[in-house]
Amino acid sequence: MPLRDILHKKDTLTSPSSPPVPEIKFIRSDTVSHEFITPPTYPDDSAAAAAAVRPPSSSSSQSPSRSPRRSLNPFHRSRSPSESSHSTHGERERRLSHLLRRDRAASAASPSANIPADLPQVPAAGGRADQETEAQWEKRATVLVQRNPNWGAGGWGGGGGGLATPGGGRSRSRSSSIGDAEKDLDIQEAIRLHEVGELEKSTDMFRRLADPDGANNALSQVLYGLALRHGWGCPQDSAKAVTYLSAAAANSASIESQALQAGMKKGGAAKGELVLAIFELGNCFRNGWGVAKDAVAARQYFETAANLGDTDAMNETAWCYLEGFGGKKDKFMAAKYYRMAEEKGSKLVGNSWIWKEKYNPK
Repeated sequence: MPLRDILHKKDTLTSPSSPPVPEIKFIRSDTVSHEFITPPTYPDDSAAAAAAVRPPSSSSSQSPSRSPRRSLNPFHRSRSPSESSHSTHGERERRLSHLLRRDRAASAASPSANIPADLPQVPAAGGRADQETEAQWEKRATVLVQRNPNWGAGGWGGGGGGLATPGGGRSRSRSSSIGDAEKDLDIQEAIRLHEVGELEKSTDMFRRLADPDGANNALSQVLYGLALRHGWGCPQDSAKAVTYLSAAAANSASIESQALQAGMKKGGAAKGELVLAIFELGNCFRNGWGVAKDAVAARQYFETAANLGDTDAMNETAWCYLEGFGGKKDKFMAAKYYRMAEEKGSKLVGNSWIWKEKYNPK
């Protein structure tokens, strides 16, 4: 994805159940009367039916005298195969569905080491999100970043480059990416160099602007992190990329947290950088770039960025719900996020199903 595009961003399949076995009645009639015919039963009928669905064992093969006799009764013969077939099919379906439900439940319930235990939950809004809901999502974003259990000493966000993290020992000054016209011009020049193919010069400019002991620019930290992750004009270093992306998120979260405390429900001046950093960290968790793959964390990061306006995150969140990635499947929620993305101009081919009436907000 071109850097300017980055900057411009600021089923369960339900199988029908088998039909019930029809009830068959035998009636003998004449011109005067009629009577019901009941098929005869034998004491060993139940044993014979059980033997029909039981796989042969070594003990049964060694003791032929124990095998049930084969009845010549036509009613018994016509009934048993259908009953045994239906029984084994139903039992097999029950066993498989039970295993699948248990597997899904375990997957959905598995905790993530990259999600704060006190991460606030935002109530689902029936219609369009209002400022209050958006403020709650932004608060959630700051908590997601500032209280990540793996940041700090020994964590993946604290290594390399002298970058401190929210849990680290060194304090970080306020990011200078906000309201600094000179730094903005430098970033624009670095982007221009990147787009004309001067990747080494461009990445070196991002590196200097991202230096925590220098400009400490949050947007440059995002862009330098992407350069490190993909090897744009520098050796590829996914782990160091996560370090810079997490630093950008922490820088921005600090500013946004202060804005929220001041009562700014739409957030502060670093909202764009915060959303970009959170979305790219979600990509790291999803693909295992610089960190261990973590589907639960990826889904949480994507959904947080989606509710703060990132259209790519909306599509990724919808995919997570559609495929059950990082949690349970929910086609209704998948449709919701795909709709959000389309309404903001990010339409995917083949998604006409999301506009079906049954997926309308309730």
